[in-house]
Amino acid sequence: MYNIPYFKASEDGEVLAFMKAHPFVTICGIDNNNFPVATHVPVLIVERDGKCFLQAHIMRKQDHHIAFENNPNVLVVFQGANAYVSSSWYDQDQRGSTWNYQAVHAKGVLRFLSDAELFELLSNLTAHFEKDPDSPSQVKNQTDDYMQSNMKAIVALEIEIMDLQHVFKMSQNRNKKSYHNIIEELEKGDLAAIIVAEEMKKQSPQIND
Repeated sequence: MYNIPYFKASEDGEVLAFMKAHPFVTICGIDNNNFPVATHVPVLIVERDGKCFLQAHIMRKQDHHIAFENNPNVLVVFQGANAYVSSSWYDQDQRGSTWNYQAVHAKGVLRFLSDAELFELLSNLTAHFEKDPDSPSQVKNQTDDYMQSNMKAIVALEIEIMDLQHVFKMSQNRNKKSYHNIIEELEKGDLAAIIVAEEMKKQSPQIND
């Protein structure tokens, strides 16, 4: 990971908040041939006994399932909006264009859960994202036959986070005039660029002249 001190959050809580705000992750592993595999899933973040865990479910007997069975060491990538930043927006000459983005890398050890834990995870996952407790999509409103049939195709997993790294690269290395120029230009762009501009506004008081 790109690891530069001034592209870091000022507080640890910001990193956890970012992870919770971007729960659709990429889980990466290595198969028996030392070839990389990846899968994309939503996760629940669970804090327990002073540790942080990620919970999710994946399809059985896919390349990622087989790889994770043989090697439980994984990398989970959380990523937010990103945008191109043109050097023409800087109040400084002789500077290269770049890309602003936020990402968190969580390294950990994966274990598969039981069928009972899978049912609990599905209930918790749906309740978390569905919001409406009376929605017909809630697990409690599904038939047992439907749930048992679908559960045969998936397996629940939990990842204990062992190492957490992040980069929140939002032009913190630019002077105040350049910084605000970048925000103004990004606000003219697509949705991702506008989101990046909003994130930059949150940090603007910390930018020096």
